[in-house]
Amino acid sequence: MHIKRKLLAVLAAASTIAAGLIATVAMPASAVPSTIPLTISNNSGRGDTVYIYNLGTNLQTGQQGWADANGTFHAWPAGGNPPTPAPDASIAGPRAGQSITIRMPKFSGRVYFSYGQKLVFKLTTGGLVQPAVQNPSDPNRNIQFSWTEYTLNDSGLWINSTQVDMVSVPYAVGVKQGNGNTLTTGHLKPGGLNAFFNGLRNQPGGWANLIQTAPNGTPLRALAPLYAVETGALPANILDDYVNRVWSKYSSQTLTVTPFGDQPNIKYFGRVSGNVMNFTNSSGAVVTSFQKPNATSIFGCAGLLDAPNDLVRGPISRTLCAGFNRSTLLTNPNQPDANNSNFYKDSVTNHYSKLIHAQMVDGKAYGFAFDDVGAHEALVHDGNPQQAFITLDPFS
Repeated sequence: MHIKRKLLAVLAAASTIAAGLIATVAMPASAVPSTIPLTISNNSGRGDTVYIYNLGTNLQTGQQGWADANGTFHAWPAGGNPPTPAPDASIAGPRAGQSITIRMPKFSGRVYFSYGQKLVFKLTTGGLVQPAVQNPSDPNRNIQFSWTEYTLNDSGLWINSTQVDMVSVPYAVGVKQGNGNTLTTGHLKPGGLNAFFNGLRNQPGGWANLIQTAPNGTPLRALAPLYAVETGALPANILDDYVNRVWSKYSSQTLTVTPFGDQPNIKYFGRVSGNVMNFTNSSGAVVTSFQKPNATSIFGCAGLLDAPNDLVRGPISRTLCAGFNRSTLLTNPNQPDANNSNFYKDSVTNHYSKLIHAQMVDGKAYGFAFDDVGAHEALVHDGNPQQAFITLDPFS
């Protein structure tokens, strides 16, 4: 599947950007070695063979490819039209109750892990074709798999668990810091996976349709609501009632967006006129406008809520996307809302994201693309990483 969310784009110089985006400070190139160890532990309790893939972009050359167990980079060969099979980039994973350690190079990419079968990757003239299991004919449709995302560069390691596309394999990520401490995120509560699936089944309005099952009827995953809307599994108007109420409220009131956490004096002011919400700066000049968004724009944080990598529209759009998904725009005219106890209180909300956050041990998840607004995402970072970790947890 094409990578539509950011893969933790990291700035090379000291910077601070929109709320929820990563602020990094450049470090000497020698501070982070060319590879670091990644330990993968299999606590799943399953007897299936596990396969590991480390795929991404070489940050030194910009080439796309894969890394072997030693961290050596291999560029993808040219693809074709129709797509041609990609080289087998799999690494034998750990058996149940065991661990393996491989090397991570300076990449921005994904570490995939699958159970029982190898994943199918193909190459087109435009590059790698990633799994897209929202397509029923995708060859990976009946394979149990997931992935983590990471960036390792001269400024350190950022690694996260992600549920932006689906909830499937329970796992957590971690990093051993330069001071010897280990940061971990992504663990589900005991019974959390089943509780998440049951929550979708019990939520009226078609949310149970997000669940994909194996041929034997057991759940494989739940797709994110964006794909459910795109495929008709959720109605296209599922968020219309909330959007209409937001549009009505800010036709007569002002929505204030303060997108930079460390720059509280930078504010933008939104007012609705017809189908458009116009944002002005403190001088009263219109800086950007948004058409009334639909469900795909909200769930995907794109389309009518496009977020370019700039310092005005992008940060405002990220904030709006978070407010719509968390349903905080009606209850708080000052965004982003920092208090997660206010999230998902409206009956019209992103129930998928609500449910996965509720089942996380630390409450953090990437339930939608800009769940990092306010730092509610499942991410760990260190500027001097000694080691990274992926833990495959029990399916329960």
